[in-house]
Amino acid sequence: MKIVIPLAGRGTRLRPHTHTKPKPLFHIAGKAVLGHILDSIKGIKFDEIIFITGHMGEQIEAYVKKRYDFPCRFIEQKELKGQAHAIWLAREHIKDDVVIWFVDTISDGTLKVLDAVKEDGAIFAGRVDDPERFGVVVPDKDNIVKEILEKPELPPSNLVNIGLYYVKDSKLMFDCIRTLIEKNKARKGEFYLMDAFQMMISKGTKFKVIEVKSWEDVGKPEAALATNRFFLNNGLTKQPECENSVIIPPVYIEDGVEVKNSIIGPYVSVAKGAQIMNSIVKDSIIGKHAHVHDAQIHRSLIGDNALLKGTYRRYNIGDDSDVEY
Repeated sequence: MKIVIPLAGRGTRLRPHTHTKPKPLFHIAGKAVLGHILDSIKGIKFDEIIFITGHMGEQIEAYVKKRYDFPCRFIEQKELKGQAHAIWLAREHIKDDVVIWFVDTISDGTLKVLDAVKEDGAIFAGRVDDPERFGVVVPDKDNIVKEILEKPELPPSNLVNIGLYYVKDSKLMFDCIRTLIEKNKARKGEFYLMDAFQMMISKGTKFKVIEVKSWEDVGKPEAALATNRFFLNNGLTKQPECENSVIIPPVYIEDGVEVKNSIIGPYVSVAKGAQIMNSIVKDSIIGKHAHVHDAQIHRSLIGDNALLKGTYRRYNIGDDSDVEY
């Protein structure tokens, strides 16, 4: 089994943080988003991970090679022509079953359940209140996908795909992607993987629906904060001793953080090297070596090496910024 992780998107919804780092390396609850995904794969039997990279892909490659000894390969998607096009670039290296895992979302989905899949593959899905914003999965009475609809106006189901898929017949998948590309069946300049899957379904492929209990989208600032809360609520916490400060759990404060005369939490992640002095911080993510002094902030994202001093507001400031009042 191969695992493909597409990472070529520019992460425009998470700017300014993605001006200096790719979205998968955005730091939440002690590690990069990509790190949370890769750590969950440990112990799973597979042959290789294929990373489809793009803008600032060298950062992705350096991050993976420094921290993991998985057999891996890096392929650059030079033209952003959509999900199916990204997967198409790996066709020469995939002959059997494949997992496709987009890191835009974090969930409690696990690859350990794939051994029990007797069908031709699986689509992981979650329930939402507003399915019209997503790709909607429509199962039949046997929990087999009969249709996938992209952002329908009147969703027939509140099950949406979360960007995690398992395909046993990779040859058929690539044949369907080839058809999309050769017949130029793009939408707004992009080839959608779900269109290829729908084509597979029309040819008899049976995808089992694997429903996850919880999942979060990392794509936007408010979603990143929700993902941070998700991890902290699910036990990924770290709370060292801090000087003359009150820590309200759950929080994740990495080693090498200096906190003095402050109130931290709940729902705060602080990366290594950060300094928080005389401040109140809640429901926020503080980047590496950032300084927060004499401030009261909530629902904020503070980038690496940023300085925030003397304010009471909600902020979303990128790496190396200075904000003083």
